[in-house]
Amino acid sequence: MGGGLGSALIRLGGLSSDSDQVYVDSITLLVALLCACIVLGHLLEENRWINESVTALFIGLGTGTIILLATKGRSSRILEFDEELFFIYLLPPIIFNAGFQVKKKQFFRNFMNITMFGAAGTLISFCVISFAIGAIFSATDSVCTLQVLNQDETPLLYSLVFGEGVVNDATSVVLFNAIQKFDLTQINSRTGLKFIGNFFSLLITSTLLGVLIGLLCAYITKKLYFGRHSTDREIAIMILMAYLSYIMAELFDLSGILTVFFCGIVMSHYTWHNVTESSRVTTKHAFATMSFIAETFIFLYVGMDALDIEKWKFVSSSPGKCIGASALLLGLVLIGRASFVFPLSFLSNFAKKSKSDKLSLKQQVTIWWAGLMRGAVSMALAYNQFAKSGHTQQPGNAIMITCTITVVLFSTVVFGLLTKPLVRLLLPPSDHPNSMNSVDPSSPKSLALPLLGNGLESGGGGEDSTPSFRTLLSTPTHTVHHYWRKFDDACMRPVFGGRFSA
Repeated sequence: MGGGLGSALIRLGGLSSDSDQVYVDSITLLVALLCACIVLGHLLEENRWINESVTALFIGLGTGTIILLATKGRSSRILEFDEELFFIYLLPPIIFNAGFQVKKKQFFRNFMNITMFGAAGTLISFCVISFAIGAIFSATDSVCTLQVLNQDETPLLYSLVFGEGVVNDATSVVLFNAIQKFDLTQINSRTGLKFIGNFFSLLITSTLLGVLIGLLCAYITKKLYFGRHSTDREIAIMILMAYLSYIMAELFDLSGILTVFFCGIVMSHYTWHNVTESSRVTTKHAFATMSFIAETFIFLYVGMDALDIEKWKFVSSSPGKCIGASALLLGLVLIGRASFVFPLSFLSNFAKKSKSDKLSLKQQVTIWWAGLMRGAVSMALAYNQFAKSGHTQQPGNAIMITCTITVVLFSTVVFGLLTKPLVRLLLPPSDHPNSMNSVDPSSPKSLALPLLGNGLESGGGGEDSTPSFRTLLSTPTHTVHHYWRKFDDACMRPVFGGRFSA
């Protein structure tokens, strides 16, 4: 049995010409590792330090080490890294599920802050870290944010950090693609204004595409009511149209991340209420499961790919250069994030009158820290720029990829391990509402409560807290939310379905 495992690992290292057998071995081992990640993640669920992303990363590193030893240093990977695999197949279910499950009340209440942190903040960080390298390392890890912050325990911080991460990832990809086409010899004010105009145009167009496809899916499910004959059809149409939104965005050179995220929000607001009860439960868990598997796969692979001998052999002769460059980049990541989190938080607080709506220094530190993690988006952009099909023969490119790997590993492991204890230290449970008070009933997280029920706003509590949504509903005020609810009930829901406001 030991010989069979050894021969399988050797085939994975590329010593066999039988590509079909190598593929079968790779998939078998990969599925087994995913199962191991799930089991260990469950056993470590209550651990205050370890989260599932770090667990998958360590399993990937351990597996890569075993494969490296079994192949006598030839390879540490099961499959070749392909940035298209990441962007086309793995990222969409993660981002869609985040939009589908997000607490819309918190997200849109903080939408201006999210946009400011995600777009303006990324541009500032980009300038600090500088151009194409900045576009790579300005991409925070929204996937890891899902693991280290709890949406029920810290809804305000979750909506800010994750919402910023989604906009940040989209901005980083746009910046990266723009810089590749940018003529650095022709920089002037006109070019800068054109670049900014194109960016906001892409931001708005991508969002509208996601909203339109979400509304189309809602209209189809409301008018045809697939559940009369088969719940399978209504589940299938939701899954396929969700993926269609991402692919169409990529087809039109838009931001697929933003498109699929807002498609998820619209589907949870309208489409989800048009399907049968069994389909609601099924889609809720199906989207969450696909997202979970994709997240685990990403961290598992990043761990294995980090030990790829092909890239490290170029820097073995000058390890000091790689360590110095990695330390410099990590320092710039720290400074780049601080350079926009604290100033923009000050501006946000300055514009708000209510003390409960302002971000405290502890919350600002948590936002700064939680966004320091760099993950698969940075890896994918680095491979896109400095490698071809996961390989590189250029020493300079190899150094940049190894520096990216070093920053990703260090930030994910160190910052990821310390985020949970830091949140508990700076924001103990008494400092934020409990999970029941922060539930957004209009999202698929809840299956029974009415739309915008008695959830309290984050930061509330005591006599000085801001009015709850129950108060706002019983005594309507002339707010944007009030007018939106009236428009939604009068015009949108009769056409696209969904639950009417109480």
